[in-house]
Amino acid sequence: MAGLRAAQKQMTRKLLLDSALELFRTKGYAATTVDDIAAAAGTTRVTFYAYFPSRSDLMRALIGELNEKLERTDSPVHGSTARRLVEVVHDGSREAITEWLYGISGRWEAIRPYTVAAFEAAAIDPELRGLVNAWLEEAVSDIEEGLDQADRFPPGSRHLRGVLAMAQLDHVARTWTPGRWGADRASVVDVLAESWTGLLSTGAPDVPEARRG
Repeated sequence: MAGLRAAQKQMTRKLLLDSALELFRTKGYAATTVDDIAAAAGTTRVTFYAYFPSRSDLMRALIGELNEKLERTDSPVHGSTARRLVEVVHDGSREAITEWLYGISGRWEAIRPYTVAAFEAAAIDPELRGLVNAWLEEAVSDIEEGLDQADRFPPGSRHLRGVLAMAQLDHVARTWTPGRWGADRASVVDVLAESWTGLLSTGAPDVPEARRG
């Protein structure tokens, strides 16, 4: 019986998370209430609060699910890590970067509701803003760690390079849909890989003399 009750609790928790994510996708985080989520899950606000002290706490749980989808694991150094990303940046080749980006691009549709909701929540909730910023910094730290391992570029520039690379990836992952910008997924990944290779591997091309000064 104890096992059955635990399974039922897990199912209810998952139903609340799934219902909230769908409502955040269709209505937006700000317009979705606890009552909306409870009703969509076929339960009550009392049940909701038995699982999540607040809507913000539910959003934290969704970010935890997002980390699972991105295969991010606990890191004693900087919160969470995607070891494969560290390895790819350490490698630094265009081929490795393209392969990793193409793989992650296959998850964009699945992760978009999470990231869009997280950024909407961060815009109105200072506590979640700090959480989302920290989550982004963890990904930036993976890139910085890969550059540190490769001893590539001046140490003072490595974090900034990670910031710029992740800003590109995050924007594309949250906003690109098939056909947008006149580009299919392969084209988007190819251009993104070109930019990442410049930032993280080969550096910026030389500026022609005519364009200097």
